[in-house]
Amino acid sequence: MLIGELARVTGSTARALRHYEQAGLIGSSRAANGYREYDESAAVRVRNIRALLAAGFTLEDVRPFLGCLDHDVLAAPPSAAALRIARERLAVLERRIEAQSAARDRLVAALAAAEKARAGAGTGAAGAGAARAGAGTGPAAAGS
Repeated sequence: MLIGELARVTGSTARALRHYEQAGLIGSSRAANGYREYDESAAVRVRNIRALLAAGFTLEDVRPFLGCLDHDVLAAPPSAAALRIARERLAVLERRIEAQSAARDRLVAALAAAEKARAGAGTGAAGAGAARAGAGTGPAAAGS
């Protein structure tokens, strides 16, 4: 099958397929006209590559799985190397999630402060004048 058909049946793009081929994850032969031709097993291999990528692996992480990409890679018993790679990738994802959660918390706090400041400024000149007039009263002023 040609690259366009392989892209269609696997839900991939021709560009991604060329990238996988450049990374050594899939192979093709060349027709007389120079077009890439893939055999039927390429579809299984590409689906497995995409499943691993969707699970958070990188193309470099996929390399140790080359020997089993032509079968259902997610259903096969994992090798020690595959488990190590999965644990490493999980640790990376957890660090990213923690960083994103911290960034979210900072944004929530900044947004709350900005909305509070805006609400305080929204009382207008009368509200600002009353706040200034009341500045010398209250428990803190009593001690002076």
